Amino acid sequence: MARPGRSRVSSMTGMGGVLRYSAVVLGAGGVGKSALVMRYGKNVFLEQYDPTIEEEYDLTVEYEGKRSRLEIVDTAGVEQFTGINESYIQRGMGFVLVFSLTQEASLRDVDHIRQQIYRIKGGEEDVPIVVVGTKMDLTGEREVSSQQMKELAVEWGLPFYETSAKKGWHVNEVFNHLLARMRKRYPDGMPKGHRHRRKDGQCVIM
Repeated sequence: MARPGRSRVSSMTGMGGVLRYSAVVLGAGGVGKSALVMRYGKNVFLEQYDPTIEEEYDLTVEYEGKRSRLEIVDTAGVEQFTGINESYIQRGMGFVLVFSLTQEASLRDVDHIRQQIYRIKGGEEDVPIVVVGTKMDLTGEREVSSQQMKELAVEWGLPFYETSAKKGWHVNEVFNHLLARMRKRYPDGMPKGHRHRRKDGQCVIM
């Protein structure tokens, strides 16, 4: 798998001709979804987070010489198997499926979510999905091996990444790869009127 380059997140808005893409971050509670998104969007490490909050981030990203608007929905982990989650999947264009390298059970949750995505998307095999193992810096607590991830990457036909939001390791690569897959799958970007609805109190990074 080719290693995607770095992206740059900027504050520029209102640019004509820039295509918009929506990404949904899914996974069990406590696996580090929000820390991953915050490291990417603001380059900070989130020590504490309210797991019941859903947040939406609106970023302008420059990658491979092109700018895109990337809407990232960071879902609450307690919702991953509910009807609310089905709405996210129906409207999402790409998905980051997150598990913790220190918790093998969270990888089984990701498998369940992966199957749910294919079911809701009508069995589409080219749905843009990237699978992410977090907390790779906690080597002494690790329960999921790199070999296990390599085998699943072949079995599922999906890219896997090991990351550390705390250290900033490989976080940009995750979203760059997903953006590249979304650009290929949806060359015209997000259809008009096809946006996630924000709730009061959600954070939008511009």
